[in-house]
Amino acid sequence: MLEILAEIGRRIVNGGFKTHLVVFFICLAIGIIIIQQVFDKLLKIVARKTKISYPLLQQTFRGIPTLLGILIGLYAVMEILTIPPGPLLFLQKLFHSIVILSLTLMVAHLGSGFLKHKLGKTSKNFASTSIIATAIDLTVYAIGILILLESFGVSISPLITALGVGGLATALALQDTLANLFSGINILVSKQIKMGDFVKLSTGEEGHVVDMNWRNTTIKTPTENMAVVPNKTIASSILTNYAQPFAECSISIPIGVNYESDLDHVEKVTTEVAKEILQETEGGVKSFEPFIRYSSFAESSINFNVILRVKTVTDQHLIRHEFIKRIYARYQQEGIIIPFKK
Repeated sequence: MLEILAEIGRRIVNGGFKTHLVVFFICLAIGIIIIQQVFDKLLKIVARKTKISYPLLQQTFRGIPTLLGILIGLYAVMEILTIPPGPLLFLQKLFHSIVILSLTLMVAHLGSGFLKHKLGKTSKNFASTSIIATAIDLTVYAIGILILLESFGVSISPLITALGVGGLATALALQDTLANLFSGINILVSKQIKMGDFVKLSTGEEGHVVDMNWRNTTIKTPTENMAVVPNKTIASSILTNYAQPFAECSISIPIGVNYESDLDHVEKVTTEVAKEILQETEGGVKSFEPFIRYSSFAESSINFNVILRVKTVTDQHLIRHEFIKRIYARYQQEGIIIPFKK
């Protein structure tokens, strides 16, 4: 390909500025098209041979094929055209700048992509922890900009000193913001919360964690609303994570029967109904053997708790609903009385 372009360039090199401009854009277009096609094929091969999804790979390498295509196009232009020293120096600096930009974007995207891939293993969706992804991107971009300035002969030592002094002043002015930022990073690094976990705070908020950014955590409540909680509030409050160490959990349903009841018969009937519910209702753990435990002699009833197991804490509502309906109907059939207390 380069030999063909070189021959074309030698034939049209004397064609003037317009011809040079046409060749310049043709080389850029060819370079971009070639690299995009090659990149697309490579990403499909990687997706087939690994567990990384193709859309995630596309998102990770977005913009990279275009920049690499521009690099190839610029290289071809500098090789096949006779360019005056001034424009040639400009193209060389542009080529060098795009190389640095390409490497910066690639490292930033690879860091964010690796994070999302790891999160994807623990969640059914790709909900991103934008706090870490943003921190990675900002760090890599800052380093890339400093390298780029250094390549242009700009002394970055005074800039780093100024940034240090300015950073100290900014830290004093933004104490609450930085407290939220570092609280969020600490929560994620310690793995107290993952995206998709069902949590409940001592302040009353509960629901699935859908995002954690540099300032706050977004929780999707059971009523389909979004609760936005500052990260430092989560870090300082008592938190119950119903998804760790595993999502399954046991639930207890209290019941009372009158003193004339045959307790062995009550236990048998109740466990039969509980097994049926776990087997037939979505969200029940089918392999679990439900049981009851008598707890107290009340004023007008003997009280006990029925223990069932659900796949996630949010499944308990349907299980409770179906169990109460079924056990009430079965008790009526068996002549078991639930005392009414005013």
